[in-house]
Amino acid sequence: MSGSAEVPWPALPAPGFADIRIVGLGPGDVGDLTLAAWQALSTAQRVLVRTRHHPCIAALEKHLSIADCDDLYEAHAGFAAVYAAIAGRVLALGREPGGVVYAVPGHPWVGEITTRLIVEQAAAAGLAVQVVGGISFVEAAFGALGVDPMDGGQVVDAMLLAQQHHPRVDVGLPLLAGQVYSRGVASDLKLTLMNAYPDDHPVTLVRAAGTPQQALITLPLHELDRRDDFDHLTSLYVPPLARGSFTDLQEIVAHLRAPEGCPWDQEQTLESLRQDLLGECAEVLEAIDADAARQGEGGDNSAHLAEELGDLYLVATMLVQIATEEGRFRLADVMQAIVTKLIRRHPHVFGDVAVENVDQILRNWEQIKAAEKAAAGQVAGPLDGIPAHLPALEKARVLQSKAHKAGLLDRAALAASRPDLARLLGDTPDAEGIGALLWALVALAHRHGVNAENALRSYAMAFRRGQGGE
Repeated sequence: MSGSAEVPWPALPAPGFADIRIVGLGPGDVGDLTLAAWQALSTAQRVLVRTRHHPCIAALEKHLSIADCDDLYEAHAGFAAVYAAIAGRVLALGREPGGVVYAVPGHPWVGEITTRLIVEQAAAAGLAVQVVGGISFVEAAFGALGVDPMDGGQVVDAMLLAQQHHPRVDVGLPLLAGQVYSRGVASDLKLTLMNAYPDDHPVTLVRAAGTPQQALITLPLHELDRRDDFDHLTSLYVPPLARGSFTDLQEIVAHLRAPEGCPWDQEQTLESLRQDLLGECAEVLEAIDADAARQGEGGDNSAHLAEELGDLYLVATMLVQIATEEGRFRLADVMQAIVTKLIRRHPHVFGDVAVENVDQILRNWEQIKAAEKAAAGQVAGPLDGIPAHLPALEKARVLQSKAHKAGLLDRAALAASRPDLARLLGDTPDAEGIGALLWALVALAHRHGVNAENALRSYAMAFRRGQGGE
């Protein structure tokens, strides 16, 4: 407006005294510094930056005397040692008269490990710390992409994600992985993500977000590590899969069970779904057999197998939803139970137990299971733990396996005790020959009015009773 007076900047309150002030430099451009950050920097007796590799350092050096910690990256092999050394240097300067302003890229509490180390160690040393925020790479990256992080955006350190075998994220929500600083990190990150996303899923590299050098590069996931232009200002955006997450399945099942959902789904109970569960398991087994046959012929049954596994997941999810509605347990309880069990039963992977072979792993497994039952006040017999509803042939196999491990059955001696069968099969029977013999036995049982399934089940139960089982 013509002739209007210039409105002055509001005066900032005088900062309270702190031995250490940790200041965020923003995503890159010096214009993104907050007023509080500039005041802290411009009034400091000494300024220490974690690294000079930040776009606004050149502009700040025109007005400030700046020291850095870049030498510590050269002096130490791993990041943990580097960050510990940086924290030590900051604390030492914080003990000096006038303290220190320690400046870091972005926001001090976003992707900045040294902030936590300094705050924890300063508290133990009796030093006062003030954290002065800044714009993080998160706002700049999502802004560059035109994506609202309130739509369920997930933010993960790329280095942490790259160490996982399967990404611990929801593939149905937007994902931003920060600090993809090298081709090596990108390669490991790609392998992790490809365990959950299609190989050709379009992903976007976000470089120098929030600066004049900002660039967006979209490419298929499998080509992520075929570039050489990664640096400390590079992030990766992974768009969500359309209806491709387990959370989507949970939401749909819960919707089907809701008052506005499907009457058939609303009527189901744990008991009514028993046969559905058994049927879906059988269809998965059939799909696996068909897959093996097609693989042998050079074909592929993957789509059919994936569909049948999806049906099995559906029944399992429905069972969990019913239990949730009844207040019995939730999916988190199911997942916690199986994850805890897997870790406990694999001490040779997640602990310090050394094993030499698979037989030793199986012996440890049985010992751990026995200890679990004892802790629960259950007396575990060597033939326990066989599901009652297993098909008779599978039940006989599992029962023989347990009896053999417990020294209650010699499989070789058992086979040798029937020379008539050995003559039929020859010295080295194959799967087809054994299958033909089983087929003939079923026919023989039918001829004499005997149900082969029930006959084998009864014999297995009799064997177990004879060994002291129930």
